[in-house]
Amino acid sequence: MYTHTLHGRKNPIASVTDFFKEIIRDLHTSLYLALGGSIDEESLNWSSQAVELASTGIKILILLAVLGFFYWLANYILKQSRAKIRLNDRRTKIARSTLRYVWIVASLIAIMSQINFEPETIKATAKASTWAGIYYVLWASSGQIIHKVLQHYGLNASIEQLLKNILSVLLLVLGLASVMAQFGFDIVSLVAGLGIVGLAVGFAAQSTLANFIAGITILLEQSFQVGDWIHINDNEGRVVLIALRTTHILTRDNITVIIPNSNVASSEVINLTSKNFIRFDIRVRIAFEDDIELARKEILQVLSNTDAVLNRPETSATVAEIGEYGVFFIVRFWVKPAAVARIPKIKEVLQEEIKIAFDAANISTPYPHMRLLMPKDVDYPIATKPFATTTQVVSGKSSLAKDE
Repeated sequence: MYTHTLHGRKNPIASVTDFFKEIIRDLHTSLYLALGGSIDEESLNWSSQAVELASTGIKILILLAVLGFFYWLANYILKQSRAKIRLNDRRTKIARSTLRYVWIVASLIAIMSQINFEPETIKATAKASTWAGIYYVLWASSGQIIHKVLQHYGLNASIEQLLKNILSVLLLVLGLASVMAQFGFDIVSLVAGLGIVGLAVGFAAQSTLANFIAGITILLEQSFQVGDWIHINDNEGRVVLIALRTTHILTRDNITVIIPNSNVASSEVINLTSKNFIRFDIRVRIAFEDDIELARKEILQVLSNTDAVLNRPETSATVAEIGEYGVFFIVRFWVKPAAVARIPKIKEVLQEEIKIAFDAANISTPYPHMRLLMPKDVDYPIATKPFATTTQVVSGKSSLAKDE
């Protein structure tokens, strides 16, 4: 029969059992103390603690019921007086959110006051909740304020979203700092640390910051907007996105070109759709012998029959050059911004239609050629003189020359 000792040593199973019993005893004592018991008591009086816990729970339920009634009453009054005070859906939503937040904070403080929290902790929680509520109201109303200000100055939606994001981050940082300050955190040291970290990140991401600042500049200047057709460097296409770091344009080949904003800000950008109509031109030519007025008439007729070409401002077909191989016309026409993406196709159709109209009017399109004119009073074949030839043979130091 085994005992707790075996050959002068303690049984390993008994040691493990005692270890877990000690843990359970400590947990039991800790739970008793958490419920309000005293460590000075010789025995744990669970019945008295249960009565006290039940009493505390009833008080909490009564307080929550009272607060819930006032919350319901405030919502009812808001609903009934909404039409009288002319609250729209957005303001009503903000008011209800504020009431809900006040109810939750009041319920939390009521619970904390009944479970023996320190008065300083309850006071700090109330102050922190008040600051958090103020920053929430500012955040909820900032979007509408920014929208009205930008609408007044005629700025686009991209800037509105940018300002909303910046203001949201700013309010979040200030709100966290104000809440943490109520619990004794050293905000000055925290802000200084964040500043050092931000400086290090700025040096490490100079290119990203340059693109970010350039993106803000592009959005503020509004040299071009989403939907405009621009030409930048060797790329031409429609602007589909102006982000904080890059600008995306869609070419005629349905290819998206992503350009860093720093390159966009430092390059020459041609905005083809900044006005209500845009002028383009093509060149055609006729032979010297053809009638210029007839050719102009045919060109203008083709332009008037093309749907993409505007009647106002007026089109024109003027002689730009009398060249070596014919008379060159420069044909100018106007289109709407929506037709800019189809300009290559429009030019090709115009050139084809003008060629067909010239053929129908017997107007020739010259090409580079050479014409030889021979005199008529000359007997054929024309006598020519023989060419003088010279032959020279070089052998060693002697040479032989023979003239014929």
